[in-house]
Amino acid sequence: MNYKYFINSGLGILLASSVMACGSHKVKEAAEQLTQQKKKPNIVFILADDYGWKDIGYNGEGFYETPNIDCLAKDGMIFTNNYASGPNCAPSRACLLSGMYTPRHHVYTPGGKSKGKLEYMKLKVPTRKADASYNTFQSNKDEIDPNIISIAEVMKGGAYTTARFGKWHIGEDTQGFDVSSSNGLPGLEEKHYGDINVADQLTDAGIKFIEENKDQPFFLYISHWDVHTPIRAKAEVKAHFQQKLDKLGGDWNPTYAAMISAVDKSVGNIRAKLKELGLDENTLVIFTSDNGGQPHVTSNKPLKGGKGSLFEGGIRVPACMVWPGIIKPETSCDVPIIGVDFLPTFAELAEAPLPQKQLVDGESIVPLLKGGKELNRKSIFWHYPLYLSGNRGNKVIPIVGTNQLYWRGTPSSAIRKGDWKLIYYFEDQSVKLFNLVQDLGEENDMAQTNPEKAAELLAELKAWQKETKAPVPSELNPTYSIAK
Repeated sequence: MNYKYFINSGLGILLASSVMACGSHKVKEAAEQLTQQKKKPNIVFILADDYGWKDIGYNGEGFYETPNIDCLAKDGMIFTNNYASGPNCAPSRACLLSGMYTPRHHVYTPGGKSKGKLEYMKLKVPTRKADASYNTFQSNKDEIDPNIISIAEVMKGGAYTTARFGKWHIGEDTQGFDVSSSNGLPGLEEKHYGDINVADQLTDAGIKFIEENKDQPFFLYISHWDVHTPIRAKAEVKAHFQQKLDKLGGDWNPTYAAMISAVDKSVGNIRAKLKELGLDENTLVIFTSDNGGQPHVTSNKPLKGGKGSLFEGGIRVPACMVWPGIIKPETSCDVPIIGVDFLPTFAELAEAPLPQKQLVDGESIVPLLKGGKELNRKSIFWHYPLYLSGNRGNKVIPIVGTNQLYWRGTPSSAIRKGDWKLIYYFEDQSVKLFNLVQDLGEENDMAQTNPEKAAELLAELKAWQKETKAPVPSELNPTYSIAK
């Protein structure tokens, strides 16, 4: 596929037209502009789907094999406190693309509704079984508003060519990417969950894009469908991990391990192409995930919960970045960062203006890439005003009055500030307070033993809710009926 068919190679046109129309001084001016543009780093952003914080070698995982991601981490920086902006895929991606927290773009969950039994939901919220008159706040959207300025449109302001290959999940509008494909091939946008070949297709498309745009700044967003369910993988890779499991024993899933390997292979092949073309020295490569792992297929321990939860297992995700000459190798950063930070970060690197008609909630992490130890902001936030039913291995919030029934998520907000994290539950206005440095697994609720800190964080969280106009359900569900 010749992606140049879709791309406006503006600098080349500028140089050619300058030669014909304006003489030698214009040639020099255009050449200087081209040189200046090449000083800007290329950016490759690789996002895995449902890839848990522990699903990676450098975090101590002993069964899965991630040599290429581990190499990226060794060559660059690990972010130990990196967070997705939402506990599942759609809000996380909408925040990434817009630089805004969920209350500003109203994407909270795929499908736009709470999931679970209506009679177990204590509060009125948008649900799949209730009509519109039942809703007490605007239902979350299935897609990001096309009028929102996206990360791709911001990069265009810095004269970058942009491409996105892979999962989108936030609407039909592709938000200004020069090239956009769900599987790396021409055709309609489709879902490719469980496609054992799609990781290779996305990687091949990314490599082709790099080859065709090596002479100008580019932003490449590879959004893998792996490791989302259904759990499927190539037979030969699965067989390798089955043999490993037979030898070591344990309860790992060899097919899931093979999916992890497919993502890792993609990272390695992309980096190899950058090196082959001599672009690696001027390219920032980032690997991360859209939310925490699914506990019924992988382990998030010592983190609590998983995908769909505001506990650490649902929102803390791996992240490592390499940029030779800027990011010092074999380093780590403990400063909390979050998905909304990437838009302002890339805007700074592209020397592109931020959107003027929309707020940007994130903060550029460029100072951290250069070895800095802090950012200006002190707190980060999450908001999830819906219900999400529990599944195997991800039963973290008991449904009061039932026998061993659980939610993955209930209407709630959360704040992290320094070492502390507070979760505020709307059903009963209760809070949980954790010191994440002392208690990474969130087992010791300190709300009662440290009421001053709990009050401080709750006040800040409520102020943030008010500022962002976050919907906070409060009306009781008239059909709420717990069968004891």
